[in-house]
Amino acid sequence: MDKTYQPQDIETRIYQNWEESGYFRPSGEGTPYSIMIPPPNVTGSLHMGHGFQDTIMDVLTRYHRMAGCNTLWQPGTDHAGIATQMVVERQLLEQGETTRQELGRDAFIEKVWDWKEKSGGTITKQLRRLGASPDWSRERFTMDPGLSHAVQEVFVELYNEGLIYRGQRLVNWDPKLHTAISDLEVVSEEEDGFMWYFRYPLADGSGDVVVATTRPETMLGDTCVAVNPEDERYQSLVGKEIALPFCQRNIPVVADSYVDAEFGTGCVKITPAHDFNDYEVGQRHNMPLINIFTADAKINDVAPEAYRGLTREEARTQIVADFDEAGLLVKVEPHKLKVPRGDRSGVVIEPWLTDQWYVDAKTLAKPAIEAVESGDIQFVPKQWENTYFAWMRDIQDWCISRQLWWGHRIPAWYDDQGKVYVGRSEEEVRSKNDLGDRPLRQDNDVLDTWFSSALWTFSTLGWPEETPELKTFHPTSVLVTGFDIIFFWVARMIMMTLHFKREVPFHTVYVHGLVRDGEGQKMSKSKGNVLDPIDLIDGIDIDTLVEKRTTGLMQPKMRAKVEKKTRKEFPEGIGAYGTDALRFTYLSLASTGRDIKFDMGRIEGFRNFCNKIWNAARYVLMNTEGHNCAQDGSTDYQLSLADRWIISRLQHTEKAVAEAVSNYRFDIASQAIYEFIWNEYCDWYLELSKPVLWNEDSPEALKQGTRRTLIRVLETSLRLAHPFMPFITEEIWQRVKTLAGQSGESIMLAPYPVANEDKIDTESEANIEWLKSFIDGIRTIRGEMNISPGKPIPVLLRNASELDQSRLDENRSTLLSLAKLESATILSADESAPMSATALVGDMEVLVPMAGLIDKNAELARLDKEIAKLEKEVTRISAKLNNQGFVAKAPEAVISKEREKLAATELAFTKLCQQRDEINSL
Repeated sequence: MDKTYQPQDIETRIYQNWEESGYFRPSGEGTPYSIMIPPPNVTGSLHMGHGFQDTIMDVLTRYHRMAGCNTLWQPGTDHAGIATQMVVERQLLEQGETTRQELGRDAFIEKVWDWKEKSGGTITKQLRRLGASPDWSRERFTMDPGLSHAVQEVFVELYNEGLIYRGQRLVNWDPKLHTAISDLEVVSEEEDGFMWYFRYPLADGSGDVVVATTRPETMLGDTCVAVNPEDERYQSLVGKEIALPFCQRNIPVVADSYVDAEFGTGCVKITPAHDFNDYEVGQRHNMPLINIFTADAKINDVAPEAYRGLTREEARTQIVADFDEAGLLVKVEPHKLKVPRGDRSGVVIEPWLTDQWYVDAKTLAKPAIEAVESGDIQFVPKQWENTYFAWMRDIQDWCISRQLWWGHRIPAWYDDQGKVYVGRSEEEVRSKNDLGDRPLRQDNDVLDTWFSSALWTFSTLGWPEETPELKTFHPTSVLVTGFDIIFFWVARMIMMTLHFKREVPFHTVYVHGLVRDGEGQKMSKSKGNVLDPIDLIDGIDIDTLVEKRTTGLMQPKMRAKVEKKTRKEFPEGIGAYGTDALRFTYLSLASTGRDIKFDMGRIEGFRNFCNKIWNAARYVLMNTEGHNCAQDGSTDYQLSLADRWIISRLQHTEKAVAEAVSNYRFDIASQAIYEFIWNEYCDWYLELSKPVLWNEDSPEALKQGTRRTLIRVLETSLRLAHPFMPFITEEIWQRVKTLAGQSGESIMLAPYPVANEDKIDTESEANIEWLKSFIDGIRTIRGEMNISPGKPIPVLLRNASELDQSRLDENRSTLLSLAKLESATILSADESAPMSATALVGDMEVLVPMAGLIDKNAELARLDKEIAKLEKEVTRISAKLNNQGFVAKAPEAVISKEREKLAATELAFTKLCQQRDEINSL
């Protein structure tokens, strides 16, 4: 083995071998276990959230594959209607080609497919770098022929059952992209705006009411004014009419409990065609729907002539001026408000009345609610069931049409009278409806991408055909997803699968948190805190990192801010940590359902963990290769106390990992693996093996037992850690498998370790804990008293029980070797001890006489220097925390860190002062 662990030298080579060898495919044997990947957008690239989610799925897949299950992790990508269409349209413009409209639908779709084939595989390549092990031979795409056929079947069947219909309702309309979009594609953030107060005159001339609005332009579509029925100020106005300014029509005053009497004036203008809440109020009072906007969000011909053709902003300016001129503008106040913008276009989204296709979600939701209530589907953590129920029990019909060209075109045709016919093809429509040669035109809209992904668990397995894969792997075992798409994807998959398959799509929904930066902030381009998983794996220099983070930021000030932050945080760029260190960092933070703070210190620590495993393997190989490791079936070997202890501790670890994985506590599982390999195996057992292997007087049977244990526990630990750290474990396993009595082509096909209760040895565990406490006590004294680690020292033992004496006799040579002792003497009850540093092992005192071990004056001088330095640091931090200006302006996380630093420094100061007093008394 190389002296140092270099992940970049092994990862691509190992992965290529795995994929080419077909190891990711189902074995065809064992209990079926299947996971469907949440299909990433074909336009996408791997971000930290993907990395986290896919690492979890890969752990589950590798774990169950090694546990003997017939395992399928189904990969695929989503066609991402809006995103993909935008990418290709932008590419056409950049290349100086024609527009989509000039090109025509069919030619444009050809361009999109061409782009998909050439550039649409970025994220799947990146998933390979992450070590993901889905069955790539079964990779699906939501627009491939099989899935398109499934989408068509579902649409036609739901239409025939009366569960899909066409109707006119409010949708989120993107005026730039000219399409309806889902709530998930709307980003609402607080922005600075204004509240305008207008007088609306009563039609009978008896006075007026004052309304407050953040959108003056929508008054052109007002159909009533609402007040709270309990508001005594306005009860006498209910039923009266208002002369709507500039519009030559009257609108009524209605009473509705939707109105908050404390907000604004307590009088609310209601525009049912341009506000979702107003729409509900309008429906309750049978108000008309007056659409005042075109598809471009310009004022249409329904409005008074003076405003026609104006943009929303222009209309707002003109209307405010007109109210002011008419003496109807009361006041204008600054106001913070949530502004909905399209996540792709960035423009303000308009609630707009338009004809769309809808799914009767209320009907489909009933069995989907029952499936979770009955426990057929379980959420982990369980509290997410409440989120699911809250949405499902108040579900609205689902708008499934989008005004795009890229996507599944709606299988509906219209005749010249506007009558609609739904079928799998135009030929089927003509045949079934006896239309002959009558002209037909197909609906121009495509289906919402969530429609096709709602079929994902069964369409990817070949439905509507009854394939062997569908029979074997459906329902799937678990869905791994973020909480943000419980409504948009999880719920819709449950509804669709129950309706068409008459079974649940999955038994468990594991909901993970979101990945945030080290301070708990959401990662975003504008914050300059985005991390690319591939950069953490391969490394990136600082200039390239700056360029990457600032590309796309339009404002120079923002670019400068992000560059400054990046250069401060990563002055030399980001080092190459390798895939295993990144994966283990994700898993160590994966406590159920909580957002995770990605700390760069952790990935550094887990890169060190990889080095630790590598160096341990080199030590083991140096002491086992070419030697008898008792793997030939003979029983002539002898196990030492340390051997029996590490074998026993391995059983505890195997049990802990199995329990943690079954409960989706990947943080607990990874911690158990880390503690065992680093602390117990590397730090203790390898050291405990040295007195046996390096002592010429050790019996050969004992050496064989230690070699056998060294290699077998290492090999088992590699299998235990493989789902979490696939690359380093495979590389080392190939070197050690034969020595450990194992065979096989790959560690990923080897059996996962299972705890054996018969190998748990509580007596050896207790004895080794005693030994560890003894050695730790000596090491602590050496550290505190600045005694050289290599200097042999005498030790006196007081209050030693018979068990302590027995353990000392059995482990004397080990203690003398590992603790670097000159001697270990038990004091009788009446013997006094010289001035000593003390450590406790249970009730037994371990005494290290100080006289002659240290240079008293030199040590006092050293301590005085350290104490002065700490005292200065305490003063500095205290002054900082007492500075009201700092406390008022600094983020809470920064203040908290400073307080922690102060507490740690004060504790160190106190300890050094105590040491000084002890040494001074010698």
